Amino acid sequence: MESLSTAPRDERFPHTNQTRNCWVRYVEWKLCEEKHGEEESECKKFGRWARALCPVDWIERWDEQRANGTFPGPSGESS
Repeated sequence: MESLSTAPRDERFPHTNQTRNCWVRYVEWKLCEEKHGEEESECKKFGRWARALCPVDWIERWDEQRANGTFPGPSGESS
């Protein structure tokens, strides 16, 4: 069973508004999955952090955008 915890403090995001932190964690998660696969423990950690920081509807919208090829963030396909 997975233990529950939140993302650790990230000095890049010292302010209360965590929108950018959410975005970065989501992108790190998805790029990791593209590179290493969904079962990689590091990717699972990034996923837990993103889900702890981001509203569910944002993640669902970004997942849909990725599936449609309209996601505005980076994609691992070009790297």
